[in-house]
Amino acid sequence: MPGNDPHPAADGRSGIAIAAHRPLLVLLLLGLLLGFAFQGTRGLWSPDEGRYVDGAVQMLDSGDLLAPAYGPDRLNFSKPPLTYWVIAASLKIFGRNTWAARAPYALAFTLTLLLLYGMGRELVPERPWLPALVYACAPFTLLTANIISTDVFLCLFEALAMFGFLRAAFGTGATLARRWILLMWLGFGLAFLTKGPPGLIPLLAILPFVLHRDGWRGLGRLFAPAGVIVFLLVGGSWYVLAMLRYPWLLHYFMHREVYDRMFTAALRRHPGPFGWIVAYVPTLVVGALPWWPLLLGRHARAEVAAGWREARSHRHSPGRFLLLWLLLPLLVFCLVQSRLPLYVLPLFLPLSLLLALALRRSIVPGSTAAWLALGLWLVALLAVKAGAGWMTYPAADNRLFAQQLAAESAGNDYGAIVFVKNTARDYDIQEQTPWGVRLYLGKPVYGVAWRQAGATAALCNVVPADTPVLLALDPAIPPAAVESALAGCGRRSAARLGTWRRGALILVRA
Repeated sequence: MPGNDPHPAADGRSGIAIAAHRPLLVLLLLGLLLGFAFQGTRGLWSPDEGRYVDGAVQMLDSGDLLAPAYGPDRLNFSKPPLTYWVIAASLKIFGRNTWAARAPYALAFTLTLLLLYGMGRELVPERPWLPALVYACAPFTLLTANIISTDVFLCLFEALAMFGFLRAAFGTGATLARRWILLMWLGFGLAFLTKGPPGLIPLLAILPFVLHRDGWRGLGRLFAPAGVIVFLLVGGSWYVLAMLRYPWLLHYFMHREVYDRMFTAALRRHPGPFGWIVAYVPTLVVGALPWWPLLLGRHARAEVAAGWREARSHRHSPGRFLLLWLLLPLLVFCLVQSRLPLYVLPLFLPLSLLLALALRRSIVPGSTAAWLALGLWLVALLAVKAGAGWMTYPAADNRLFAQQLAAESAGNDYGAIVFVKNTARDYDIQEQTPWGVRLYLGKPVYGVAWRQAGATAALCNVVPADTPVLLALDPAIPPAAVESALAGCGRRSAARLGTWRRGALILVRA
């Protein structure tokens, strides 16, 4: 009987605690389902996926965790090493397969949802789960969790940093605020170790907001010595160690990775005054479905209007900060000359929070029709993800490349694969070589620029005298010219095995 229950209050508190944590548990399960479903069905696509996995495998094979590289002959400092470390750890634990390479991205996607739930508790307390739900069900964010890149990890660590900032800026308690500031700098340190300066872009929103709201003392609390030390240790230690080993790195970082990306079209990634329209407008419009059309509803329009009035009149408004967080980085992405859709993935964090604020009265948890529509939308997203996994994409599928090479060279043993490209640019070698073949064939991959000065010497360096090597030539390169070059460096035993993608295959025997 209720009157004889010795612990009624405890049972009640337990039930309340379970109910309070139920949305978090649902988000966790949703993230794991969406993130891990069909995660290993699609092969690695060139250029980026193969490049990152090849770098991780190179770290495992060489034991050198400091210097990212394509192979023993070619370093790759285009990105800091954290992405390679995470992929290498997963390959070490789960084996060298596509699923293991992509598993960390599903986990990062799930953790991002949990951090958005934490932000939602501060900014959308009546619907704290809604920002994470918006993010989880947006096509762009879900599909990018299946793409091996730096940007998914960057988004996670920026979410960690901004969760710390939001708790410090809009929570209560000075001691807690200091702890949240430390968490913010930890997140920025990890973001900096993932992608360098772009990891600090959210500071463009934080600095003016804090200065306008709290003045210079607020900035002083933001740059607390303990927080800056955490950032320098986490985000800067690798840079110091790498530049001590390779003194030329500072010039490379500043010239190639900062100046060229921001002010030149050297990387050929939608440059020019209107390239941002091609790269970002479809990404934001299609990628944020089905949420932004709901803003046309009556309740949503009223929330948007009220939020806009609050942002204009109150400098403490969370909506004002979210607008700064979305628009200022977007302006930077539009101005720089290197533009790819994945670059704006972190902007889906403030976008999800803004949409949640506008839709908090429109999304009714008990509405059967709404949840049925959401369920059908999730099924459609999973179908698209599955379709991408089973669809043949011959132009960039490294797993398909590996199968073709294995079939053409069946019965022949070799220790490495050299792709000889008809180019004079190192950048073309980085972009056009199918580095991911290494994961499937278990052999180091090299790239040689045939029209580059010193190409013959480069070819001889990667074709050792004591190990058979398979050469895959660009269709525009005459096999006889390569055979002549090999003879010039003492490699006379070369046999043509056929063709691969219209180019000659040559086996150079020991």
